[in-house]
Amino acid sequence: MCVGKCARVCTLLVIRNVARSGALVGMKLCAPGPVLVTMTQHTDVLGQLRIEWDRKGRTNEARASLLVLINHSPQLGLETLGDLCDVVRVLERGGGRSVLERAALIQALLECARDQLIARTLLQTMLPGVVSVCRQLRFGEGIIRDPSETLTMALGLASELIVDWAGQSRQYAAPDILSALRGRLRRWLLKEKAALGALSYFEQGDEPATEDSPLLARLGSFRGSQYERIARLTYERVFEGRSLIELAATDHSAPGSLRAELQHFAQRHLL
Repeated sequence: MCVGKCARVCTLLVIRNVARSGALVGMKLCAPGPVLVTMTQHTDVLGQLRIEWDRKGRTNEARASLLVLINHSPQLGLETLGDLCDVVRVLERGGGRSVLERAALIQALLECARDQLIARTLLQTMLPGVVSVCRQLRFGEGIIRDPSETLTMALGLASELIVDWAGQSRQYAAPDILSALRGRLRRWLLKEKAALGALSYFEQGDEPATEDSPLLARLGSFRGSQYERIARLTYERVFEGRSLIELAATDHSAPGSLRAELQHFAQRHLL
């Protein structure tokens, strides 16, 4: 529990932290480029995705990926489509395809999702479902301060699922992905809730931890390593009860930057 003082859960780092969620892999494969960045209330990630998709989905690479899909599933009648943007369009409710036809097309997309642009196509067509999952979980209300953080995490987890399941043949691919996404997102929210409770306990004051804490031995193991400085600062924060402002002053760093550094160190090496 002592780690909670310096290891506040950083939901804004979820896209970068592979160990926690694997979201980074999914984002790199499914949405190349700086599209899914950390959101604030003023950042429209869904809008950014649509803008990026309008560009990516009409490239020569997208037309080549469409040929891969056509050759894989000639029975779907995709020959009249020009690019992957057209694939997303026909998957919309007003796209002229029946429910069964749309389900078969999404099944084919997952089967061909080892192609990065096809995986991106699947993510794009499932955006309304991802938002619906977030809505079912109230966007982490009472746990996550900014609902857009929950949406960002959900997009990362959806990307991860598509990467993990690429090549599988699932008749009900879309409901399966959304069901798995709901479970993963709920587990993430529960972890955030538990960490928030630990944090609130430690933020009540700056009383030092007891010297018999097992954390002490862990911090001592970093002596002489590249993490010696941050381990020392962690020790002073946890065991000596020094305030963040005081530590930042002696370290000649900004309190906000030092807080983020302590959090990152705790998450990567102490939790």
